[in-house]
Amino acid sequence: MALLTLADAHLAYGHVPLLDGAALALEAGERVALIGRNGAGKSSLLKILAGLEKPDDGQLQLQGGLRRVYVAQEPLFDPGHTVFEAVSEGVAEARELRERFERHAPEDDLDALQTRLEALGGWTWEQRVEQALQRLRLPPEAVVDDLSGGTRKRVALARALVTAPELLLLDEPTNHLDVDAIEWLQELLRDWRGALVLVSHDRAFIDAVATRIVELDRGQLRSYPGSFATYEATKARELQDEALANARAEKLLAQEEVWIRKGVEARRTRSVGRVARLVKLREQRAARRDTLGQVRLEVGSGLPPGKIVAELTDVGMRFGDKQLITGFTATILRGDKVGLIGPNGSGKTTLLKLILGELQPTSGKIRQGARLQVAYFDQMRAALDLDATLADTISPGSEWIEIGEGPKATRKHVMSYLTDFLFSPERANSPVRTLSGGERNRLLLARLFALPANVLVLDEPTNDLDIDTLELLEELLQSYAGTVFLVSHDRRFLDNVVTSTIAWEGDAAFGGRLGLWREYEGGYEDWKLQRSRAKVAAAAAPSASTPGAAAAPARSAAPAKAKLSYKEQRELDGLPARIEALEAEQSEIHTQLADGSLYGREPQRAATLGQRAEAIEGELMAALERWELLGSRQG
Repeated sequence: MALLTLADAHLAYGHVPLLDGAALALEAGERVALIGRNGAGKSSLLKILAGLEKPDDGQLQLQGGLRRVYVAQEPLFDPGHTVFEAVSEGVAEARELRERFERHAPEDDLDALQTRLEALGGWTWEQRVEQALQRLRLPPEAVVDDLSGGTRKRVALARALVTAPELLLLDEPTNHLDVDAIEWLQELLRDWRGALVLVSHDRAFIDAVATRIVELDRGQLRSYPGSFATYEATKARELQDEALANARAEKLLAQEEVWIRKGVEARRTRSVGRVARLVKLREQRAARRDTLGQVRLEVGSGLPPGKIVAELTDVGMRFGDKQLITGFTATILRGDKVGLIGPNGSGKTTLLKLILGELQPTSGKIRQGARLQVAYFDQMRAALDLDATLADTISPGSEWIEIGEGPKATRKHVMSYLTDFLFSPERANSPVRTLSGGERNRLLLARLFALPANVLVLDEPTNDLDIDTLELLEELLQSYAGTVFLVSHDRRFLDNVVTSTIAWEGDAAFGGRLGLWREYEGGYEDWKLQRSRAKVAAAAAPSASTPGAAAAPARSAAPAKAKLSYKEQRELDGLPARIEALEAEQSEIHTQLADGSLYGREPQRAATLGQRAEAIEGELMAALERWELLGSRQG
């Protein structure tokens, strides 16, 4: 039996329904990632599953006694509480029952109290809280009000975990977390034995955690078993099929419109049933909810700067006794896309201000390039006027937007420009406070790209943006002629945008917390690979007794190619057919599970098919790797 089943759910705020007959079934142990466009209703759906809100219509069925815990994007805590007190709120019932048992009144039923206490693990609630604090590396005596956003999110997770829920519901769990904390959370959730539903736009995080993707699209829930990469391939085929079906419907409607206008004679000589058919086609067209458009992004790169944006030589920066940067040397050139990686509080913002000349170093030398025009994403976020209209935010006092400078400059009406960012003309005069978090970030990007700039500084631009907008922003930044400085914890976004990475490495492997920063070629995965190699080399260096000792492993790592055996050649010849068969089986499973109805009718079969789809993913990867290995040896 499913832990939770949502059937024929309806929910609307305004004229467009967020849920329009949506259905979902969740099995024990499943880890589901809920994705969709900004404003599609993901957070509202998560609150319905958590029991915090109710749908306008439909039914939510729960397995008897199901313990479910919801962790909001911005968790709330009682003011003045310590971390231990805040986490203990997760075992409030067990704590109160034990206190009641210990000072029981004559009318209390001690047997019933003891039974309930044992069911909740109430005799050991302090140990459970202490274990959660150790596991999440939290200081028990710290006051929650004084903690950073990322640490507060960890406190909320600890409070949820000590409840020992069978269903954990997380809304944007990676917001405010640095890369190390995100990877730690991945491992925690992969080891989680209960069921999980999470809302996230972090594609690498979803890939690492989820066993099923559920998309909220135009009021409907569509299920895609397997990884996010599998979802992307399946979704692309579905959108192509939908576009063809819509094109055929539009063509048929146009043909019927032409026929109906031919006059009275046509109506006499042909079946009057075609008139009714046209009416029906028009009704179907009006009722159809098409996919939303895509954001159209363009940005002017301002006046061309000099070849060098900044040159840093042995730069150090100290605030009091704290050394944030030590001996950093780098050259930033025009057109570079630079990612900055480091834990919260490591000095990323300070380093950026040094590069751009807003701060002077305590040691070393910095030379800035000429004609730099800098646009900041984070500054505009802080200055956003919630009472201003969308149009005034984009272009104060004018109806036109000037994009770029010189002969390549373009001019757009503010209504058309807002439409490019998926804001309808009707919303142009609405106040900013009516927008969701993702829509506000989209508005900020629209404002940023309307400014003439040859240097963009983007501080966490991916927070709250939906996946489609993220991918389009990636394309824009890849083709942008100016220089980009990107501070982000979204690993996939960094990999797809940056050409080099400046990373904080003030850990024990590189000499302790001394403000050490290093520059690497490539994105996040390139940095991880190069850093791990540097650690291995640093560990091996002291044990090398002769200059040739380190070279031996490198020579042995490249063995001479050997001719394939008869058995291996047979295996290589049969691999293409095996890969094709696996892909066909995977496609068939996705077709059966695509609409989600099977989870309601035959949950056991749906779970079996989902497990098989996940197994196929591993078999496919193994077959492809074997094919590549044998093929390289054959060549």
